[in-house]
Amino acid sequence: MAERESIKSPTLVTSVKETGVAVVVLNRPKKRNALSQDLINELTGALSQLNKSPTVRAVILTSSGAFPFCAGADLSELAELSTAEAYRVGWLKDLEVAFSSFRKPIIAAVRGFAVSTWRHARDTTCTSLPRMPLLWVGTNHLPMQCDMIFASADAQFGFPEIKLGTIPGVGGTQRLTKTVGKHKAMEMILTGSPATAREMERLGVVNRIMTAEQDVVDEALKVAQTMASFSAPAVGLAKEAVTAATTLHAGLQIERALYYSSFSLEDCQEGIAAFLEKRPAKFQHR
Repeated sequence: MAERESIKSPTLVTSVKETGVAVVVLNRPKKRNALSQDLINELTGALSQLNKSPTVRAVILTSSGAFPFCAGADLSELAELSTAEAYRVGWLKDLEVAFSSFRKPIIAAVRGFAVSTWRHARDTTCTSLPRMPLLWVGTNHLPMQCDMIFASADAQFGFPEIKLGTIPGVGGTQRLTKTVGKHKAMEMILTGSPATAREMERLGVVNRIMTAEQDVVDEALKVAQTMASFSAPAVGLAKEAVTAATTLHAGLQIERALYYSSFSLEDCQEGIAAFLEKRPAKFQHR
C-alpha cells in the first residue's frame, strides 16, 4: 500500500497511507516500548498533528518488533518522581489529554503482550527477553484509550502496578471498570494478574482476535480504511456521541490524585527499586 508520507524519530514512526489511514508505531524495542518522557512527547506531538491533518481519517497505533506493545512507564524515570513533582509536571496528563481530545478513530493493534513477562534470573527457558525477576509489568492503558482493540491470539493484557506499590493511572481504573464491571476490574487491578486476549474479547475489551495466519496490523488497516471512506465529519460526530456515553472526567481527576499520592508511599519506592535491582519487593505497608 502506497504511503503519502512517513516520519521517523528515534522512538516513534508515523506513516500516512494514501487511503487516509495513519499508522503510528512505538519504536523503543530495546526498552520494550516503555513510555519515556521523550516517547510521550513524540506520541502526543504526533497525535496533535494527525488530529489537525485534513487528509488523515483514521489512525492505527501499534508497536515495533516482537516485543511488548508497551511495557508501561519507564521505571528508571518514574523512580525519580515524587508526588509533588508529579503534580508539577502533570505526569502523563498530556498523554491522557492527547487521546481524549483526538477526534478521529484510533485502533490499537496489539501484537504479543500489552504487558511484558519477566523471568527469574535462574530461568533459562526464556531466551527472547532479558532474564529478570518474575514480574508482570506493562500497561493496558494505551490500548484502552483507543476506540477499538485488535489483538493477536497470544496477546495478554494487565494492570500490574499493584506489584510496584502504586496504582494504574492514565484512566486505567476508570476505563477498565466501565468496560468489564467493578468485580472483574477489582480482580485484575488488586491482584495484578494478566488476562488473555480471548478473555478480554469475552469481557468486551478486545474487538477482534487474529488467527495465526492473520496480521493484526493488516486486519486493523482493513477496518480503518472502511472508516476512512465515510464522511469524516459524520465519523467524528459518531465518535463524540459514543464517548459522551462514557464520561470519565470526575473519575479521572480522582484517579490522578490517588495515583500521584502513591508516589509518596515507601512501598512504591521499594517496588520500583526492587524492579530496577532485579529482586523481589519487600513491602512494609506504609
